[in-house]
Amino acid sequence: MTTFDDRENAFENKFAHDEEMKFKAEARANKKLGLWAAEKLGKTGDDAEAYAREVIVSDFEEAGHEDVVRKVTGDLSSVTADEVRAKRAELLIEAKEEIMNEV
Repeated sequence: MTTFDDRENAFENKFAHDEEMKFKAEARANKKLGLWAAEKLGKTGDDAEAYAREVIVSDFEEAGHEDVVRKVTGDLSSVTADEVRAKRAELLIEAKEEIMNEV
């Protein structure tokens, strides 16, 4: 195997790893957003966890996170889409930090 092949494999492995970490951070942020919204809805325990799973699943409807924003905004009449986006951005930073500390 040549140096070029080694370098190519290293880049492919790094890309795959980075994409996996990105996916995990997005899913964790969505769960945190779901738990935050569940609290606002007065849900606790298993009901809150079930709602958080609904939020995670809603992310698979389309590319990006607007499907999650629509779900949460639709369920919470007291918040705007911009507030949900801001909260999700905050939680995404938190999720990334948690994942980096686990590795």
